[in-house]
Amino acid sequence: MLYNNQYLILLYLVEELRKENGGETVCLNEVKFSLYILSVIYHYIACLFIAFSASLVESGNIADIGPFTTEITVTFRNVFTNIGNDYNYDYSAIIQETAYLLLFALGIFTAPLKGAYGTCSNSLRVVIAHARQDQYDVNSSKAVVLILEVGDVVYVRLWSGRSIYDNGNNYNTFSGHLLFP
Repeated sequence: MLYNNQYLILLYLVEELRKENGGETVCLNEVKFSLYILSVIYHYIACLFIAFSASLVESGNIADIGPFTTEITVTFRNVFTNIGNDYNYDYSAIIQETAYLLLFALGIFTAPLKGAYGTCSNSLRVVIAHARQDQYDVNSSKAVVLILEVGDVVYVRLWSGRSIYDNGNNYNTFSGHLLFP
């Protein structure tokens, strides 16, 4: 869905291209420039639609992950939404192709005394969702706004010695959406 002003700009540019092609001569550089402008506008509009949300496992499946002796990247396989295809299924990460301001959120569910994980950007811990109590299951959540540059990678890591659990009720989630391109 285009916003009204973006739609009007596209209509104007298409009309200008029609006028140029209907004239006696068409300057190749002008056509190339017009196509360049259209590609920039298309790229800008495509950037406006970025959102993803995924959970640990699909309904009916059970996952009891950890503890491990080293940190691991948590794999979120049950993808609810991946508008813009910025969420990489293979790496369970966002790998930026353009600069954005994005909001990320994560949720954790675990048994007593077991869970903690964090959102990482380019190998640096950014926020940590820590859940620990002596009795009963426990959950925690965090959100963070990040300015990402081209090539930045955002993913979730499970700490060593910790574990998380899901039974298909989507307790453990990793989500994000574009705030500003």
